[in-house]
Amino acid sequence: QVQLVESGGGLVQAGGSLRLSCAASGLTFSNYAMGWFRQAPGKEREFVSTINWSGGITHYADSIKGRFTISRENAKNTVYLQMNSLKPEDTAVYYCATSRDQTARRLGEYDYWGQGTQVTVSS
Repeated sequence: QVQLVESGGGLVQAGGSLRLSCAASGLTFSNYAMGWFRQAPGKEREFVSTINWSGGITHYADSIKGRFTISRENAKNTVYLQMNSLKPEDTAVYYCATSRDQTARRLGEYDYWGQGTQVTVSS
């Protein structure tokens, strides 16, 4: 079955960096766009970034544009999220997900989800 496993979360001070990874199995990875979403306590899950099957097209939420970079390695079935200049408001559980829609940015357009990895940014 399809499995997505996120890693790389943790506790970091404001201004610091983290790199999240999401390893996929049980699917033809290069057929899917990959997205990152996040959910802070008491808030709805929100779109962070997406990358198409080849890595040639990316989209970012305005709140993280210029600070986060999404990338993928199809040979390793892995998508990454490099997060720089982290802010306390970036604190959330971060999820990766798959979509057949190469420009998907809405939750409903994603079918498989990981369990999430916690990112905590202290001030």
